[in-house]
Amino acid sequence: KVAEPLVKYDPVKAEKLLFRQPTKWLVRNFQIAVPLGWWAVNIAADFIMGRQKFSRYRRERAAQLTSAISMLGPAIIKGGQALASRPDLLPAEYLEELQKLQDDVPRFSNEVAFRTVEEELELESFEDLFELEFEEPVAAASIGQVYKATLLNGDTVAIKIQRPGCEEIIALDLYILRWWSGIYNKIFDLLGRDIDVQSIIDDFGELIYREIDYVAEAANAQRFNELYAGVTDVFVPKIYSDLTTRKVLTMEWVDGCRLTDEPTLRRYGLDESKLIEALVQCSLRQILENGFFHADPHAGNLLACRDGRLCYLDFGMMSYATLEQRNGFLLAVVNVVNRDWGSLVRLYQRLGFIPPNTNLQPIEEALERALPDVLNADISELNIKNIFNKLGDIMYRFPFSLPPFYIAIIRCLGVLEGLAIQVDPKARIVSESYPYVASRVLTDKSDDLQEAFRRLALSKEGHIRWDRLESLLDEAKDSAGYDVSAAADLLTDYLLEDGSETLLDDLAVQIVDAADSLGSETLAYVGQAARALAINDEIGAVRALRSIQEILTQQDANDARQRVQEDFLGALPELSPSMQRFRKVLTLLAETQSGQTDPSKYVPIVRKLAQEPRIRQTASVIAARLGERVLSRGLRAVFGLPPPDFGRASGATTVTEDKSMA
Repeated sequence: KVAEPLVKYDPVKAEKLLFRQPTKWLVRNFQIAVPLGWWAVNIAADFIMGRQKFSRYRRERAAQLTSAISMLGPAIIKGGQALASRPDLLPAEYLEELQKLQDDVPRFSNEVAFRTVEEELELESFEDLFELEFEEPVAAASIGQVYKATLLNGDTVAIKIQRPGCEEIIALDLYILRWWSGIYNKIFDLLGRDIDVQSIIDDFGELIYREIDYVAEAANAQRFNELYAGVTDVFVPKIYSDLTTRKVLTMEWVDGCRLTDEPTLRRYGLDESKLIEALVQCSLRQILENGFFHADPHAGNLLACRDGRLCYLDFGMMSYATLEQRNGFLLAVVNVVNRDWGSLVRLYQRLGFIPPNTNLQPIEEALERALPDVLNADISELNIKNIFNKLGDIMYRFPFSLPPFYIAIIRCLGVLEGLAIQVDPKARIVSESYPYVASRVLTDKSDDLQEAFRRLALSKEGHIRWDRLESLLDEAKDSAGYDVSAAADLLTDYLLEDGSETLLDDLAVQIVDAADSLGSETLAYVGQAARALAINDEIGAVRALRSIQEILTQQDANDARQRVQEDFLGALPELSPSMQRFRKVLTLLAETQSGQTDPSKYVPIVRKLAQEPRIRQTASVIAARLGERVLSRGLRAVFGLPPPDFGRASGATTVTEDKSMA
């Protein structure tokens, strides 16, 4: 999980301490109250005059709030940035304006910075340990600034030094914001919004106290390195733990450029699209596999190294999602893809987004009206921002309360897509992430993701959606680390479930039709495989499957069609769409990103199938039907009759008749 700070945010303790120091908080209270109070007066005026319904006025008030926040110091700016990821609290106009907030603060003097290092590391002089490469800091933000220096052993390092009095300023601002939260709670009540502003301030306090503790940041960086440094094309700088305290962080210096620095990327000979792909894939694995993820992947926190690796910086804003939460997020994606708004709303309620006794029907109807227009766009044009904007409008209108993990995911994906589009205007996180999502749905055996697969690939009646299954397999093969045999293994589990008779019947029909359409050689191999399964002959089944795999992966569609015509002395009927999809599914199960998969990996799967009586019975049916077709085609060819048209119902014909002649 995310590392906890050495000093945790304690609002009760802060209140007791600061209440006895009125000279501190009265002045600061006035500084905060005037600009924010004036904004609140304008909001009230809009409601009285009925102007709050118009987007133009909401955008004016949003710009006013953003301007006020930008002048109130680091804690308030950080709070505004956090609000930019809260569609349950603010309408879209506010979210867009608050995203413009920047950590634009003046740098503090070198003298103050070096004194902080000397006090924290117990040095007599800064030069006793560090030799600066540049006199001025190379970067500055609201919490600290960074210097480039060399250690006595020759290592080049980055030293991040916290702004003086940072914790005291933040504690004071949080105390004042909590006091004002009581007033804003009443304002939200008047607006008909059930929002506990004080709890939101407390959540933000915990977040920012983690960010200002550099020991916690160092622990997060080391944990991130353990989990993701092994990922291809990802690099995490070394942390010098013995030179790190709550106010000083020392880490390895990394030479590189921002992902948005196109001229330098060209000079390095780096491909922007590959860097974005590495960023997206690593971010997805962070969020959906381990749950420990970098919640702020903006351009300033990432570097492109000369060797093409992607370097992560600044681990102050990290987040964690439990297994149930990240599987719930995937299920939400599946429900959106399926346009299953009822299931989506019930999932949101189960995850705690919606209070238990809420009437869900209006929310379901709102989703049905809002999202289809966005989702009808081509996947290459579909973007996170549009989806979250539509969802955000609904979350603002109805009683949603987003938990911290979901807010962090929204922020992460929003920032990620914004950066990706800056680097490559054609980049779309949805299309970039789909191969990984498909591979997880096809290979993960957790209950939630198996349920996600059923909803995607099976109809409510239990029939196979061949187009969906084909799409999943086709996308998954482009995901790094995807194991097609693991997908095949999971698919067999669905065949072995209780109540899978409809699935087995569908499969039997498709296997017979597809084998027949591929020609006599394939038909014979499928028959061999079916007979081998029926008598529990694992070796024979694997050999037959190997032969089928070679045919599927080596001949293209034209060659296959020509071969069929030669085999059966005449043209066969055109393949139906379902048969074409089924053939494509078989081909995809024989291929991976790197080419053909090893047939030996299928031995345990064949063994599992061969031991199941229902599978053996289905295999016997397939073998019998294929035998009928071989005999029928052969006899009709001998007597010069037209090729039979079996139609889709494989068992509906006799050996020598077809529907047209019956």
